[in-house]
Amino acid sequence: MVSVFSRRIIAYVIDFFVVSAVMWILAYLLSLVFGPMDVLGVYSVFPYIAPILGFAYFVVFECFKGATIGKALMYLEVKSRNGANINLPQAIVRNLTKIYWIPIIFDWLVGRFMNTDRLFGNLTRTVVINSSQ
Repeated sequence: MVSVFSRRIIAYVIDFFVVSAVMWILAYLLSLVFGPMDVLGVYSVFPYIAPILGFAYFVVFECFKGATIGKALMYLEVKSRNGANINLPQAIVRNLTKIYWIPIIFDWLVGRFMNTDRLFGNLTRTVVINSSQ
């Protein structure tokens, strides 16, 4: 059986592709606004839009659905340690590291040194559980 940690990595890769697909659609729509010859104009706004879009994706799906698309496909779910669904403040703090990829590595490494799953998961008292049982 594949570990929860391995399934979380696979889920994150799936979520990366989902967010990327949405950004491609957004880039197309922006090219309609900027005009087809102004590709630089479209991609000049992406460093601002991409982190916000990715962060919003994780917060909305984990708060209101309990899992992102990737986590749902890997049969994983985000819960509070008491077993309840997570609330909006928990989802926001938990996913702050998803704005850029370097904080995710930092979050994971600090969590490993503290013998927990993730630092921000520990701060928000949230866990990722196997939902297939």
